[in-house]
Order: sequence, then structure tokens, then C-alpha cells
Amino acid sequence: MRRTPGAFHVKRVFAFLLAPLLLLPYGCAPAQPLERTFFAMDTVMTLRLYQGGDGSLLDQAEARVRELEGLWSVTDGASEISTLNHDGSAELSPETADLLRTALGMCERTGGALDISTYPILRAWGFTTGEYAVPEEEEIAALLPMVDYTQVMQDGTCASLPEGMEIDLGSVAKGCAGWRLAHLLKENGVTSALLDLGGNIQTVGAKPDGSPWRVAIRNPAGEGNVGVVEVVDQAVVTSGGYERYFEEDGVRYWHIIDPKTGAPARSGLASVTVVGESGLLCDGLSTALFVMGREGALEHWRQHRDFEAVLVSEDGSVTITAGLEGRFTPADPARPLTVARP
Repeated sequence: MRRTPGAFHVKRVFAFLLAPLLLLPYGCAPAQPLERTFFAMDTVMTLRLYQGGDGSLLDQAEARVRELEGLWSVTDGASEISTLNHDGSAELSPETADLLRTALGMCERTGGALDISTYPILRAWGFTTGEYAVPEEEEIAALLPMVDYTQVMQDGTCASLPEGMEIDLGSVAKGCAGWRLAHLLKENGVTSALLDLGGNIQTVGAKPDGSPWRVAIRNPAGEGNVGVVEVVDQAVVTSGGYERYFEEDGVRYWHIIDPKTGAPARSGLASVTVVGESGLLCDGLSTALFVMGREGALEHWRQHRDFEAVLVSEDGSVTITAGLEGRFTPADPARPLTVARP
């Protein structure tokens, strides 16, 4: 029998309250940017334009995010993803078809550590509704056969799912939206901007004075941050067990699910931050690397070398990949820090 949230202590961490704490622009920033804050994709987003653009461009950017949300939301019954889940097949817009194709490619690249078909598992744990519960083993066992991204069929803009499967593009949607917004702004003359999509940071260019943006990475074990990373024209995305979770009998259950077990991933990592040119890549990899664990994440980095990462282990130690050497400043010099080499 499923246990109800009332049977144990639940810590409800809502995305719109937590997201600004995941990755924080750090240090002095130019005064008086053009700024827009709004709620979309289940989180608070803030767009700041420092050089170029005007209010009408911010209107256009916000409208673009809402348009993408309307296509990709798994909870909006009118969205293309909800239609696909409900009907088992759907004709997709070019934007959704492109995102689905890319997401499936990332599932394959990560060996299934990222799997967009875990939505029924997330629902069983209550992470889609806030009605948290520890599912019975029998329930998870019954759902696991439908967790298999290779069974998602796509031919151009037409997609189909086997009976009982449902997908969720939430692991890549905000990253993709940030990447698309960055291109929109650049095409309209913006040369310096900071986009915070619920903690998914996407930068456009550098600060107006030419210096890098400094983004603080939250300490997953408590207050403050573990360090600051410097970026120019890149995305910075973090996934961690502190983002959304509940507790029962002193055990924390977080929303990052291991597709192989149908349970919260226990990899020895507390958070993963991915830095790269593509927000979509960073978003998907931050989840996948968390599932892989430290050694798996580093092996993936050595194989691909198209991103950099900050890995915070549960014991508090920090590992950075070699490309961040000189760009990452630890908050506490006494904290163990390892630089991974190719």
C-alpha cells in the first residue's frame, strides 16, 4: 500500500522558491540593466539585458518562452507532449520534434543515464504533483518495463510511444529555452546579457566591461556556495539532491531518478554543475552525470570533451575538470579540491 505524505515528514521545496539559489550571479554587475521577471516552466525566470535590446525585445523573449512551454509542458493537456502521452502518437511542431530528437540522442549518448521516459516513475514518487510518497516495490517493478527511451519512435515530426509509456522533456526544456533565447537576443543586437531560467544560467557575451560573468555554485550541504565559476557566452546548469525532495525516517528522497532502479539516484554525488556553450547539453548532462556518479561523469567528460563540470561529492569534496582550472575559485580553500585531467 502506498504511504501518504501525512505518514511522514515532507519537506516541500517548490521550484519557484528554490531556483534562484541554485546558481547565483556573483560579484559586481553593471547597474540598471533592462530586466524582466516572470513565472514560466514551473519556475521564476529573470532576463537581464546589459548591452543592446529594448523592452519590446524582452516582450518577444518572454512570449517565446511561453510558446515553448505551451508545446513542451507535460502537465498542460493541450501541449504536444501531453497529446503524445495521451494518444500514443502525435504530429509535432518543428521545435518539439527537434528537442525530442536531441533529447533521445542525449539518452543514447549517456547510455540511458538520462531517460526521458521516467515520467510515470516520477509520478509514482509524487514529484510531479507534490503528493510525495514512497512507492511499494511492486509498483516500481510494474512501471520499470516502460522506462526505455529506445522504444520512443520518431520519423521527422511524427512521434509515437508504446502503450503505457509517457515521456517528459523537463530535463532539457529549460536549457533549450535558454539556448534559443540567447540566439534570439544575439540576432537582435544584444551583446551582453544574463538569463536566469530558474537557476539555469545562460550568458550572452561577457559583462559590458569585458570581464567574465561570475556564477556562484550553491553548497548542496547548507548555506553559501562551494565556489564561483567564470564564464563568457556559456551556460551553467546544476542538478542536485537538494533541489526537490522529501524525507521519511531521516532518509532523503530526491527527484533525480536512476532509470535502472526507478528510485532516487544514489551515486555518491550531492550536486553536478555543467558548463558549456549549449544550455540544452548542460541541462541534460547535469542530470545524467549525477546518475553516473563521479567516476562515470569523469569518464564521460574524457570521452566527449564538449563540456566542463564541477562535481560535489556527498563527503563535501569537489572535483573540477581541467578546463575550469583558473576559472573556478573555491569558497573554502580548505575544502578538498581535485582537478581531473584527460
